[in-house]
Amino acid sequence: MPVSELAALFPDEDFRLHLTLRRGGPREFFAAQDASGRVLAERRRWIADTPGRYAAVEKNGEAMVREFAGWCREWGVSAVGANAVEALGGALEPDFLVLSADAEGRFRLRGGALCFPTGWALEEKIGRTMEEIHGVVPALNATIGGSIRQFMERLRPGIGFLRDNWGIAATDELNLHPARGIPGPGLPVELERLWLRVEHQILVRLPETDGVLFGIRVRLHRLDAVKADGVAARGLARALATMSPEMAAYKRLDAMRDELVRAL
Repeated sequence: MPVSELAALFPDEDFRLHLTLRRGGPREFFAAQDASGRVLAERRRWIADTPGRYAAVEKNGEAMVREFAGWCREWGVSAVGANAVEALGGALEPDFLVLSADAEGRFRLRGGALCFPTGWALEEKIGRTMEEIHGVVPALNATIGGSIRQFMERLRPGIGFLRDNWGIAATDELNLHPARGIPGPGLPVELERLWLRVEHQILVRLPETDGVLFGIRVRLHRLDAVKADGVAARGLARALATMSPEMAAYKRLDAMRDELVRAL
């Protein structure tokens, strides 16, 4: 996403949790975009170093991974290896996760490849319901949890829906797994040392297994460049200023939020 398009992330309104979706194709979402090859090289390194941390799947998620692997073959993606989830994790630039409903209709995370997490661990969340996973986000289940579940229940096969999520990071590292202990943003505020971390996400129903494919592609924008886009900077500053203290703490911004708003 070019900086000139960042303003779309920040509507002229106070911060709120909302489920804003738009149509998008999974083939286009998962297509290679990094001509240098550095993203895939890093993904393969993390999977090789600690495979259970960055690529894992429950037995009842294996069929969903195989179905997604079939899509990837049709798209010309070469993912060779005995372990399908590891092979796909090293062949695709975005992360991917698979979910399916349990006997009570609750969607559970069954596995995937998560090489570039934003502060959470696949190995800790696998098998948990969406409500449990989202429980750490202040007020999310109470405000839009029902809408998320209804959307996933009604999701039709093969049709992709896109959304975006954002945060502020003190590094341009893609892998923010909590085990790495990378510090969050703090004082003093220096825009050239802070990044807007945007997760571009896609949700797609898998027609054969009736599971849900969830893709995440991370983009980083240094905050001095964001400030140069006046509309985006004003929108980001308003979102930061109006989010709840609990949300600011969750995003690890509570100690520096006021100064960051002034800097923008």
